[in-house]
Amino acid sequence: MKKILLLSDTHNYIDAKILKYVKLADEVWHAGDIGTIEISDTLKVYKPFRAVYGNIDGTPIRQEFPLNNRFFCEKVDVWMTHIGGYPNRYDVKIREEIKQNPPQLFISGHSHILKVQYDKKLNLLHMNPGAAGKHGFHQVRTMLRFEIDTTEIKNLEIIELGKRV
Repeated sequence: MKKILLLSDTHNYIDAKILKYVKLADEVWHAGDIGTIEISDTLKVYKPFRAVYGNIDGTPIRQEFPLNNRFFCEKVDVWMTHIGGYPNRYDVKIREEIKQNPPQLFISGHSHILKVQYDKKLNLLHMNPGAAGKHGFHQVRTMLRFEIDTTEIKNLEIIELGKRV
């Protein structure tokens, strides 16, 4: 069993509230718009770290992390990307591939809107953790925490980190 902390859109911001939850996780996943390589380096000090780059990320992050990260956690097929859309509105760049080869868990960021939605057509769970940073239009900073136990995704929690200000 793995305890996962999922965040996105930190936009070069990390604080003690985020790190408190990082320390409780087995792995930390970041769905893009990290900001600077120092943010990912900080997170990697604490836990195994998986990430994708986002549209605001510069060359150092793009050299270290892919645009799409498809992997298995336990026996769950995971696909993480920054700009991916959501069920019935997948981004045009991934739409055909996700229809032809859907993962069990599809993760995206970018919108700054926390969303968890099941796609009945493709039999997959979509997660967007919202935005953990302070840059953007969101009002409340958010992350997601969940467990993967063999083939089961369970114990999903929304973490609110307070107002964006």
